Amino acid sequence: QVHLVESGGGLVQPGGSLRLSCAASGFTLDDYYIGWFRQDPGKPVGVVYIRGSDGSTAYEDSVKGRFTLSRDNAKNTVYLQMNNLKPEDTAVYYCAAGSGGLYPEEYEHWGPGTQVTVSS
Repeated sequence: QVHLVESGGGLVQPGGSLRLSCAASGFTLDDYYIGWFRQDPGKPVGVVYIRGSDGSTAYEDSVKGRFTLSRDNAKNTVYLQMNNLKPEDTAVYYCAAGSGGLYPEEYEHWGPGTQVTVSS
């Protein structure tokens, strides 16, 4: 059974860092497109960072130079390192896996999400 679980969210002050983890079971993450998405209340889900099965990456402009996606194949886990966090980064963060692309509807498997709150 395909399963994704995020962890690592929490409350952090502006300028701080968090590392989100996304552990997969039932399939091999490296065979799929992996996406990190986020959603503010009342807003649609938006892309944060994408890694293609071919190693290509894409990310939302506001996270350039601050967020990095990495993976540990042995643990079947991907990470989103988030540095210099800003209040506007506050959202529920989701990891997803699927056939890929830049849009949430192109991802078949989703975790339940983890809350990130950036506030002083």
